[in-house]
Amino acid sequence: MTKRILTAILIGVFVIVGGAVEAKSLWVDNGALSLYADKKARNVGDILTIVINESTTQTATKSRRNSKSGSINVSTGTGIFDFIKAFSASGGDSFQADGNATDTSRFSGQITVTVVEVLPNDNMIVEGVQSIWQNRDEHKITLRGTIRRDDVTMYNTVPSSKVADASIKFDGKGPLNAKQRQGILTQLFNFLF
Repeated sequence: MTKRILTAILIGVFVIVGGAVEAKSLWVDNGALSLYADKKARNVGDILTIVINESTTQTATKSRRNSKSGSINVSTGTGIFDFIKAFSASGGDSFQADGNATDTSRFSGQITVTVVEVLPNDNMIVEGVQSIWQNRDEHKITLRGTIRRDDVTMYNTVPSSKVADASIKFDGKGPLNAKQRQGILTQLFNFLF
């Protein structure tokens, strides 16, 4: 009997003193990371680094050859055509053109981008622009693409080979870049001829 009275008193004390009891989950739903979680980009506004390592090689070889020849022989005319003297003519034409072009490009670097959209399948659309000024020359790297969350490494980086629909642009402007372009007259002659 004393056990029942003691149990009732303890329950009464907990109800009066404790008020409402709140149960908390072990899982945090507001997106906060635990102390032991990787700090990888996963939400809109998060940043990560794309490690660019691209190389391309294009080779084109073309060869064109064309030749033709013709000849005609006319004998001395007879009868009413006796005024025609014997003659012969021949001609020939030949054309040959060979061309070879090789273009090799290699680009490596890093650009930090921002997650601009998270798709329903947890893929992330990222984009970023990096502008580097050196001796009055601007070098601008622009990147946009789609990455998978699984491809983000523990260092919060993604290799450029893992970026889907990647658009990587490397532009430059300034005195040095202006000297690397053809002049107006050269462009005009290339256009006309």
